[in-house]
Amino acid sequence: MRVLITGGAGFIGSHLTEAMLEADHRVTVVDDLSTGSFENIRDLSRRGEFQFVRESVRNDSTMAVLIERCDVIFHLAAAVGVQLIVDQPVHTIETNIHGSEVVLNLANKFGRKIFVASTSEVYGKSEKVPFKEDDDSVLGPTRFTRWSYACSKMVDEFLALAYHDQYGLETIVGRLFNTIGPRQTGAYGMVVPRFVRAALRGEPLEVYGTGTQSRCFCNVMDVVGALVKLIDCPEAVGQVVNIGLDESITIAGLAEKIIAMTGSASEIRSLTYEQAYGRPFDDMLARKPDLTKIKRLIGYEPKYSLDQTLQQVIDYETDRRG
Repeated sequence: MRVLITGGAGFIGSHLTEAMLEADHRVTVVDDLSTGSFENIRDLSRRGEFQFVRESVRNDSTMAVLIERCDVIFHLAAAVGVQLIVDQPVHTIETNIHGSEVVLNLANKFGRKIFVASTSEVYGKSEKVPFKEDDDSVLGPTRFTRWSYACSKMVDEFLALAYHDQYGLETIVGRLFNTIGPRQTGAYGMVVPRFVRAALRGEPLEVYGTGTQSRCFCNVMDVVGALVKLIDCPEAVGQVVNIGLDESITIAGLAEKIIAMTGSASEIRSLTYEQAYGRPFDDMLARKPDLTKIKRLIGYEPKYSLDQTLQQVIDYETDRRG
């Protein structure tokens, strides 16, 4: 296939690009490098037929050329990371909504099948755990900028499903839960690389809030494997699908585990959300996926446990330190 991956220089996108090249597909990556990194894809041309285009997905003319030339699209380009979302809410909303408008409109124009990456953030503060795809969303007030990300991705989902319902466009929406692994940046608030780097340096691991909030962290290769199978699954078209791991851990527990696994002498330091983000912040207590649908559609079974994935991250960060 001729595969177009938006946001392909990012953490998940670069791993997906590798997988597609290894399967002998021709891959074009478009990324403006606002949160992605050229280092993630620098050597990929050696692995197969690969093209990189540095451009925003909001550039209609460039995207028209790229989408006309492809067979399928993985639309991963988005503003990501809680810190970035809090600091740059206008960028978040414009990138997520307008970027998806451009890509979906052109996918429909040229009749290209498209996977649209969404997020578990759309479930908001719902206390009905684990989250099922048809559960209600419960968001906080608009004065908390973190919910702008959830709202923008909900609009992306609505638009993708509307193109399917109204025009028959082959769309698949994947709600990605917390995804971790080698190459993930900690620059925008991602907790695992932030904790691992602090532990390796012997610095305090800063836990925001009470630390009792729980998350499920999935290996990026399990996520990539799911994306590859979903794009080839006819029954997934027109569906919203959770993608993640259903093994929960509290953030305080995560900090303790990383300290133990690295043999670090680091301490754990608690910060209020206002201390961490410089403004009031709204959070959810638990985030866990119901994986019934994805197991039914593609026989999804994550291969990596949390401990295995954390060890991969620790090894990667240790190698980077030399």
